[in-house]
Amino acid sequence: MRLIGPLLVALTLSLSLSTSAFASPVNIKESALPQLAPQSQHATEARRIAAIYTRTHYVNVVLNSALSKKIFKRYLNQLDYHHDLFLQSDLEAMDDYKTQLDDDIASGQLSPFYKIFNLSLKRRYEQLAYSLSLLNINKPLTFKDKERYQFDRTDAAYPKDKTEQKALWKKKVKFDALNLKLSGKKWPEIVKLLSKRYNYALRRLTQTESEDVFQTAMNAFSRSIDPHTSYLSPRSSERFNTEMSLSLQGIGAVLENKDEYTTIRRLIPGGPAAKSGLLKIGDRIVGVAQDGKPMVDVIGWRIDDIVDLIKGPKGTTVYLQILPAGSKADGKTRKIKLVRDVVRLKDRAASGEVMKVDGHKIGVLTVPSFYVGLSKDSAKAINKLKKQHIQALVVDLRGNGGGALSEAISMTGLFIPKGPVVQVRDQLGRVRVNQDMSGSTVYRGPLVVLVNQYSASASEIFAAALQDYGRAIIVGEQTYGKGTVQQHRGLGRTYDLFEHPMGHVQYTVAKFYRVNGGSTQRKGVMPDIIFPSALPHSEVGESANDNALPWDHIKSADYHKVGSFKKLLPILIADHKKRIAKSPEFQYIIADIKQYQARKDKKSISLNYQIRKAQREKQDKEELARLNERLKRAGKKPVKSIADKPANFKAPDAYLDEATDIAEDLAVHEKK
Repeated sequence: MRLIGPLLVALTLSLSLSTSAFASPVNIKESALPQLAPQSQHATEARRIAAIYTRTHYVNVVLNSALSKKIFKRYLNQLDYHHDLFLQSDLEAMDDYKTQLDDDIASGQLSPFYKIFNLSLKRRYEQLAYSLSLLNINKPLTFKDKERYQFDRTDAAYPKDKTEQKALWKKKVKFDALNLKLSGKKWPEIVKLLSKRYNYALRRLTQTESEDVFQTAMNAFSRSIDPHTSYLSPRSSERFNTEMSLSLQGIGAVLENKDEYTTIRRLIPGGPAAKSGLLKIGDRIVGVAQDGKPMVDVIGWRIDDIVDLIKGPKGTTVYLQILPAGSKADGKTRKIKLVRDVVRLKDRAASGEVMKVDGHKIGVLTVPSFYVGLSKDSAKAINKLKKQHIQALVVDLRGNGGGALSEAISMTGLFIPKGPVVQVRDQLGRVRVNQDMSGSTVYRGPLVVLVNQYSASASEIFAAALQDYGRAIIVGEQTYGKGTVQQHRGLGRTYDLFEHPMGHVQYTVAKFYRVNGGSTQRKGVMPDIIFPSALPHSEVGESANDNALPWDHIKSADYHKVGSFKKLLPILIADHKKRIAKSPEFQYIIADIKQYQARKDKKSISLNYQIRKAQREKQDKEELARLNERLKRAGKKPVKSIADKPANFKAPDAYLDEATDIAEDLAVHEKK
């Protein structure tokens, strides 16, 4: 094999692996690794992507050294998230690329990306082979020292040599093994499970294709501009167009790869996952089992392969092993059971119910998404609630990631006479004001809108408009802050004669603004009454992205307020604070916040079995105590373990209960 360029020396470095008759075998030879190069259409695609972004993106994209450095850093982080694959000498060999990648993309010269990627494959192979060499059936790893595993190395220096690198790799193996040991696995079973995991990862390396490199490179470029600009390979774009991209058929969830984990990106309204309440955005799937079969470890698997395991006929059961969002690296998982089903339109539709609060009837309109036809369905649901003589209405937008802009406008029109709802500014600075001109208000009574950190886009437009008009009290958590508009565009042309098809790009073309002139970007909507939040907005919202477009403002639209809560709001806030101070559920939330604050800046975790076991036992004890307190308040018998929790028991919905309490307060005070 002959290689040309500054990576020649780095690529010829070898790793001496310890061998033992009892070490886990390496099932794939290093010679099986592909030497990847661009396909014939990739140069043209890269040039077209660069042209689209520089000419029509909302951001003024300039191809220069500053952007090249961003692309280089993001590309390396995509390939080596933990900063333990590449050596400092590797980076020195790549130094010339830092300021040249912008020119390389514009000219279609992609060889630097492929050289770096091929080196990452070699390094990943070395890591996995070395990891397997540590799994000796007769020499169990020990967990008695004061060692710590640094699970967050995003800002850490790359290892200076092989000795330092192998020390990092060994701690990763110990971390994986300790998590299995804490779950009750014995050493022989740990060896078996990790051997399968690492050998599967080796096999995945040999299946890497040229398009995988191109997609990684173009996304390093795209996401260096903003978080919602991306390149989709032909296969991914096809799935995107059919709303099947990275989706779990049968349970209704959308996945993405984050580091070595498959993570829940979105829950489809009306799907089994969303309706179960057992999964949330950010949860990581680490195992999958069919009914009556053992759990399959899927850490490091391709999303396509995981989808194949999870999808199945309607009515069948699948079990998922979940590493919860926000759990950092403690490794404690939980097993959930889901029954596969078809996501039907009626399951996604807005629905209404009546809740009684201190003798008053409070209507609750649940809006899972802004689908086409939402405003008509909502009008029907509200009219049914009015016939039951509700004194106030709560619109529940939690987890609503948005949808059709037209429906956000029409929904707002159900609660105001008429007027502007949202402003949209394009890349040329032109502002368009979108108005509701229906003139037909469906509901004029006391109104509360409940939001959370995953209420985004159209949800934010609706909530912001009602807040600006003084029509509703907004309660809950600060919303996501997704205030940009994307366009989906194919790269192929009818006259192309390439052997392989081209992909698509999705890129930002406009920005949303409230009628008061402020953007919903980054800041989202700040509730009038803010509920305690287990995770800070800075970690789950748009602002968590390092290159999210900034908040700004434009001229206010010509609109007229229909109400004001200036005098009443302090009273409502005071009553709210008194209630949550006495509420056991909110005290749990506050306790979780304190616990999170205590550990949020930690980047490492102990590799000592006794320390970790004690932490687990303490956590389990606290979780069981909380469950039994809830069962007692519900008039049910206590249980001896979390596993004994009644199948039909669900924790109270503290946020919705408090929203209806606020709505009841609002109704009472507005009568005075």
